[in-house]
Amino acid sequence: MTTRIELEAMKFYAYHGVMPQERKVGNNFVVNLILTAPLDKAVMSDELEDTINYAAVYAVVKEQMEKPSKLIEHAAGRILQALKGHFPQLTAIELKLAKLNPPFGGDVYSASIILSETYC
Repeated sequence: MTTRIELEAMKFYAYHGVMPQERKVGNNFVVNLILTAPLDKAVMSDELEDTINYAAVYAVVKEQMEKPSKLIEHAAGRILQALKGHFPQLTAIELKLAKLNPPFGGDVYSASIILSETYC
């Protein structure tokens, strides 16, 4: 059985951006995750220790979002690596990090990076 956990629209105010002003003033960001792991035991046991704790996942993402980066690619990569480090049972991660209203002079809702990684 393949089990996927999806956490949608985790919202953060963070300080990522190439321009110094972006790292000073900040902006709104949204993180979406799909985590894949063998969670057959949780399906049967109904016990928290047999799954991936969503609150713990959120805490890892929040910790990484609090560290300013010039590029959202870098911030997303840090989140991916931190999640894999905290949850070694993960077999795949798909992460989307969106910067809302990017400051480049156009009417754009968001600019996003999507990272996917599969582990053996």
